[in-house]
Amino acid sequence: MPASNTTAEDSRRANANRAILDLKLQRDKLHQYQRRITVLTDKETAVARQMLAAGDKKRALLALRRKKYQESLLEKTDLQLAQLEQLTRSVEFALIQKDIVFGLQQGTKVLREIHAEMGGIEHVEKLMGETADAIAYQREVSEMLGGRITNQDEDEVEDELAALELEVNGPAPLPNVPDTKLPESAVREQEQRPASKEPEPEPERRAMLAA
Repeated sequence: MPASNTTAEDSRRANANRAILDLKLQRDKLHQYQRRITVLTDKETAVARQMLAAGDKKRALLALRRKKYQESLLEKTDLQLAQLEQLTRSVEFALIQKDIVFGLQQGTKVLREIHAEMGGIEHVEKLMGETADAIAYQREVSEMLGGRITNQDEDEVEDELAALELEVNGPAPLPNVPDTKLPESAVREQEQRPASKEPEPEPERRAMLAA
């Protein structure tokens, strides 16, 4: 094999290995964020439960929507990087090099977005705040989520909210049984009404009975 071909092949293999390593490092970072986010999502669930107990369903829903967005963002990005890593191992690297570069760029962008949006526990606590700053933050989060969370995610959030509401407040009370008691005047009228007498037997029946 000519030396030039060997060098080119070694270069492609080195590029592919470097891409796989970069993808792994990116996924490791995502997994680190997943562990950090678990602390926040647990707090967001606690906030939702607290808001439901206070009768504030709107803020409870916002906390769960924020939680769902963070979880789905990490899950989708992790899946994308895993698929790219698998492709790098199974096909010619040069054919998907652009896809890998794009995937790494998107992964970096997602990490930056999550880092900027998470903001720590203090930001989660703002979801139940009453100050002007907290209300402005809640409005900002709600508007941001409006364009980024899918209909399926919204449905899952509604289901989680209903389950939490049942857990916090218990099942909905049954409707009152209607009062079927008669008015007192009707009761008195029935009591005062004379008992009905049995009808007199007809003449023929009287004769038969007397025989």
